[in-house]
Amino acid sequence: MADGRGLATDRAALLALYDLDAGGFRTLDDITSFAAQLCGAPIALVSIVEDVRQRFLARVGLDAEETPRDVSFCALAMLGDNIFVVPDATQDARFIDNALVTGAPHIRFYAGAPLVGGDGEPLGALCVIDTVPRDDLTPLQRQGVSLLARQVMVELEGRRRDRDVIAQQRLDAAAVADSDRMFRTLADTMPQMVWSTLPDGYHDYYNARWYEYTGVPAGSTDGDAWNGMFHVDDQPKAWEKWRHSLASGDPYEIEYRLRHRDGLYRWTLGRALPIRDAQGQIIRWIGTCTEIHEQKLMLEEREMIAHELSHRIKNIFSVIAGLIGLSARERPGMQEGADDLRDRILALGRAHDFVRTHGGGVSMAEEQASLHGVLEEIFAPYGGRERLQLSGDNPPIDDRSATPLALLFHELATNAAKYGALSTPNGFIALHVVTQDEDIRLDWREEGGPSVAPIASEGFGSRLIALSVERQLGGQLERQWCPDGLRLSLRIPRRSMHRAAAGRV
Repeated sequence: MADGRGLATDRAALLALYDLDAGGFRTLDDITSFAAQLCGAPIALVSIVEDVRQRFLARVGLDAEETPRDVSFCALAMLGDNIFVVPDATQDARFIDNALVTGAPHIRFYAGAPLVGGDGEPLGALCVIDTVPRDDLTPLQRQGVSLLARQVMVELEGRRRDRDVIAQQRLDAAAVADSDRMFRTLADTMPQMVWSTLPDGYHDYYNARWYEYTGVPAGSTDGDAWNGMFHVDDQPKAWEKWRHSLASGDPYEIEYRLRHRDGLYRWTLGRALPIRDAQGQIIRWIGTCTEIHEQKLMLEEREMIAHELSHRIKNIFSVIAGLIGLSARERPGMQEGADDLRDRILALGRAHDFVRTHGGGVSMAEEQASLHGVLEEIFAPYGGRERLQLSGDNPPIDDRSATPLALLFHELATNAAKYGALSTPNGFIALHVVTQDEDIRLDWREEGGPSVAPIASEGFGSRLIALSVERQLGGQLERQWCPDGLRLSLRIPRRSMHRAAAGRV
């Protein structure tokens, strides 16, 4: 079929020359990952356009292995000489009704560099895709995507069966050398510090930005001399992480203090990814260093302010509780209600203190930032684990859910202490927690207490429980009065318990 360049060769026969069904596209995976990072795009693809479909030899951010040709953006991108850009597909008449625009993955921005064979045959495109519109790629990103597209073709041409093997090898060698020169040129124009190492971790290349930033002579940090550029307190951790990556092939990522040319140490984010050959062997590591000093200082300042605010809020709880106690002493008739109100406020204070963060953004005990942890805080005055038997799941909670949870379980514990299982020496409460789809179910069962009867009228405590469960947590409450004790079943959405869960819905 004609493809816009007057090429009459059957595409199936043409693509068969590249032996695409043999698999083994690790290098293309690395190129695609680098393209996505370079352009800050959630999706990047190496697409080969066939007669009725486009197939993805490598992909990042997309599950599909292929899509029909009639919805392919790359079928147009491959016909041009330059990068094909669609700023907003919903405003482009060619794509406004495209199934990939109206449905998943909801393409808005598209930029594709054509993949052209050695004989001028259009094969497909290396593309980056975003789900929000953009005006264009930056000049640096355009240059990088074009270079990476050429590197894709180096990989594909290397697979093509050619009668003249020697000539093909020379072509590949020249292309690799040219690609290496282009990579160094690209790296030297990037605002980030870029470096690379041999498979054993020997650092043999740094871009111009590294030497400009650090002020050290060219070549002086080759080998393992790079570690001496870090703050002495960060050197052991950097070595440990780097050795782990070399041994395992895992990506390298670390924050450390790097010595600037002015002699001061500035916080830097170091990252590296392995480049692998067709057999999966690491042939090189490519890494970057990005200064994050100002962001780090801003984060520390924010955490310090949050800590101070948290401390003041806790003091406010204490002051309010003290004022209530003082008022109750002056007005003995309100003593009982004042005691209940003070206990509720103190329960809120314990829950707030439990989830508040300290310097560095870490809670008092990360492993305790969970439902079981806050329950143990609330039940500590009633006998703790001896009177509360916890079982099942232990979902995480955050500062948003801590307040209604504290009110809910403080009220339940207080009622149990006055009228239920906790009012007798041998009574206890069994609480079982289980995750069901997108909900957390909590089953409360009182054992060993006095016989109870349903409450005829709903008091303030009951209304407070319903408010906490239904209004603040968006949950449901079922109560059952049994002769041997109260039964409750609570169903609370996971997204109401912890913000991270909301992102998974």
